[in-house]
Order: sequence, then C-alpha cells, then structure tokens
Amino acid sequence: MSSQIFHVTATFEAPVYATERTERVIEAIDTLAPEATVETQSGDERAPGTVVARTHSLERLSERFHEQAILDSARTTMLDGLTPETNTVTFRLKKQAAYADVVNFAVGDPDELGDITVTITVSEGDPAAYVRQLAPPTEDGVPVDDE
Repeated sequence: MSSQIFHVTATFEAPVYATERTERVIEAIDTLAPEATVETQSGDERAPGTVVARTHSLERLSERFHEQAILDSARTTMLDGLTPETNTVTFRLKKQAAYADVVNFAVGDPDELGDITVTITVSEGDPAAYVRQLAPPTEDGVPVDDE
C-alpha cells in the first residue's frame, strides 16, 4: 500500500431526543472515534439536541471494519458517499449498534432515534485513496494492496 499522506477531519453528528441520554449518544460515538473532541447542543420537546464530535483520526473505525470483516461493504458504502467536488465522504451509522461497539451502516430512512452522520473531509490527499486505506480491497476476505 502506498505511503500517501492524508489530512482529514471527520465529523460525527447525531441527534439526541428527549427519550435518550446524551451520555449514551456520546458513548456510541466514542466507541468509533475515541480521540474525538465532543460538543453538545441541548434540545427541547420540539427539537432534538445534537452531539457533534470531530477528529483527525479514524483508526478505531478502520479497526472495526477489519475486526467485523466488512472491508468491502464499508469501502463501497463510503465511496458511494464520496463527493469529489468537495473532497468529502458522507455516510450514516446506526446509533444503537455503535453503542454496542458495532459498525452498522444505515440505509434508507433514518432510524426512529436518528443515525450518526459521519462526514470525512480530506483536505490533503485523494479522498478515494483515503477510503481504500480505511477499508482496503480484499481477496478471499484478506486485505490486498490495490496499487
């Protein structure tokens, strides 16, 4: 694999509804990005609060892709969310699964309690190459160098 250098900022954003505890939503994000800086915004009965976490490392998320053997589906999902004009990759994850330290991509309509929206902005390097670094191609389930 190439030794390309990337500079990324990843933002994890999740709603916090009145029936949820903010701490649990923070813990859900923390399982995937333990080094993230977290901010919270309070909500009320009409609108959810929000947890926003930012990090420059997605090492733990990549580890989960490897451990769960979901590299190909993770890469495909992230590349589907790639917007080349803005060098961003956007995808959604299930909050409840993240709380259990499991990566489960959200598809279709958001979950009743909302999903975690992840936006990765690559300010240095090729976003598609960064995605391939997080979730490399596999052959018979084993990561391979795609260079």
